Amino acid sequence: MTTNALRSLWTEPRAVDAPERVWRDWLLVGVSIVAALLEGVLRDDVAWRPVATIVAVGLAPVLLWRRTHPLACVVVAFGTAMALGLASLLGGAPNVGLDTMIYILVLVYTLVRWGSGREIVTGLAVVAVAAGIGTVADHIGPPDAIGGFAVLASAAAGGAASRYRGESWRRALEQSRGQERVGLARELHDIVAHHVSAIAVQAQAGRAMAGQRPEAALQALAAIEGEASRTLTEMRAMVRVLRDAAPAQYAPQPGVADLVSLARRAPVPMIDVKLPSDLDELPPQVDAAVYRLAQEALTNALRHARDASRVEIRLVEGAGRLRLRVTDDGRIDPARPVNHGFGLLGMTERVQLLGGTLRAGPAPEGGWTVDAELPTGVHR
Repeated sequence: MTTNALRSLWTEPRAVDAPERVWRDWLLVGVSIVAALLEGVLRDDVAWRPVATIVAVGLAPVLLWRRTHPLACVVVAFGTAMALGLASLLGGAPNVGLDTMIYILVLVYTLVRWGSGREIVTGLAVVAVAAGIGTVADHIGPPDAIGGFAVLASAAAGGAASRYRGESWRRALEQSRGQERVGLARELHDIVAHHVSAIAVQAQAGRAMAGQRPEAALQALAAIEGEASRTLTEMRAMVRVLRDAAPAQYAPQPGVADLVSLARRAPVPMIDVKLPSDLDELPPQVDAAVYRLAQEALTNALRHARDASRVEIRLVEGAGRLRLRVTDDGRIDPARPVNHGFGLLGMTERVQLLGGTLRAGPAPEGGWTVDAELPTGVHR
């Protein structure tokens, strides 16, 4: 298990969406430089004080590249600290380096937060070696040494915790976006398929009546123009939602009350809609889902029901459930299986998300039936 964990860490990619350099980075560098200069001037117990001050000031700008090049920054900073420790050992001079250089702990945090697995392992090894040399060079006792390593471990743990939170938030956001894409795809299919089917039916009717009743053909063309205009409007609204830089402007969602707009006497097939006269107020998600289910079932009937003369849409409420039934009297060719594509899949997803059931298939008396039941939470 330990081997698998190390292998997983080693192959871990860099964290995504590292923030760009902002004014706070420059402020951090400026504060570090000023603090190093003040400490170099005011402290007189530092060995090689001019050199230590120059090193502390010179390393501060490395903080500006800590997110884009975390390993390189750690190697430069802690490699320099390692060199100071070795020089202290060889020269016998304790207290080489300024306390201000504690800012390099930020590099440990950033390494674990934004680096890849290879960078983290390599960088922490460099940090550990540098800390070990510094402990020996400064003749630090065990309690202080343990405390120093604990501080380094805390900086690394802080980076790991921040990385975990960021990755969890990113995954949740991606999942939410994925669900939104599925929802938008379902809405787009429902909207476009319905309108295009209506356009196709009107075009067929207009072509059939063009020679005998020119005025009926003109009416069909006007209906086609209206359907096409509505399709373009709703598609533009969808595209506006999909574009990251554009604000989402949602039109009011159609609901059960709008089902009556689907009814028609002509052209064939006739569409008959019957709704309860005393329907209770429905939850918004159920209200919208019922309309989309009826719309998709009707679209499938118009596209697939051969020689259908009638499509019935019935809605019944009772015992905290709402039942939608869409039937047609068309013929089904047993030698030609019906393929409803994404339509039936989208209907099933809608119903399951709301805790309902859906049945779709040939009716015993002929034609096709879509039967959906949804919980409403309203009990009479």
